[in-house]
Amino acid sequence: MPRDKKELLQGTLDLLVMRILRSGARHGYDIVKRIEVLSEDAIHVGEGSLYPSLHRLERRGYIVAKWDISETGRRAKFYSLTADGKRKVSQEERHWAEFTSAVNLILKNA
Repeated sequence: MPRDKKELLQGTLDLLVMRILRSGARHGYDIVKRIEVLSEDAIHVGEGSLYPSLHRLERRGYIVAKWDISETGRRAKFYSLTADGKRKVSQEERHWAEFTSAVNLILKNA
């Protein structure tokens, strides 16, 4: 996969993860399921993509993780947005809206 496309996909996944976490703390499996439900099963995220995204967001200070007990009674790492993460997700949503608007213009007029 070309580098630029890979970076775009990573950035998109990071945005989706942060947007999901805006509603509250979630563990990895719950994030994946929420993305599937909200996308009406159009987007599926594997562990090989999700956990690098979570670690990247955590390194950048946009999310924090803490161990807790999941709804199934098992220990799980729960992720939540930091104040910087809340600002970043709002900024990235604006950028995404601008980008998709520009792409739609091209698709419509080309």
